[in-house]
Amino acid sequence: MSKPKAPPKQAESEARAVLRMVRISPQKLNLVAQSIRGLSAERALNELAFSRKRIALDVRKCLQSAIANAENNHELDIDSLVVTQAHVGKNLVLKRSNTRARGRGARIEKPFSQLTIVVRDLSREPAIAQEEPA
Repeated sequence: MSKPKAPPKQAESEARAVLRMVRISPQKLNLVAQSIRGLSAERALNELAFSRKRIALDVRKCLQSAIANAENNHELDIDSLVVTQAHVGKNLVLKRSNTRARGRGARIEKPFSQLTIVVRDLSREPAIAQEEPA
């Protein structure tokens, strides 16, 4: 007898892609992720294509992967996709040492980070009834 199947981690109207082991600090990666949050998928791709940050190319690949996951795995309409989440997490840190004067050493930390992009199809979202203020 096996365990029951785990419930899906996201809704039916969204897809995600995860970029792991990116050799950049989470603080720098978050600047790029912040620039695409809440944008439509097409606008976010254009924003990343013309960004001057080095990591924007890798973030663009991750966003394209999330769009492809939405189209192929979840049959979502790619024209109505919106980047709902783009969050950055810490990963491992390489510790290196640099020799200094008088026989001392200085520690150099080379951080890695992780990026998760979630896109949602707004055309599949149920219409939320908005109440008029009294």
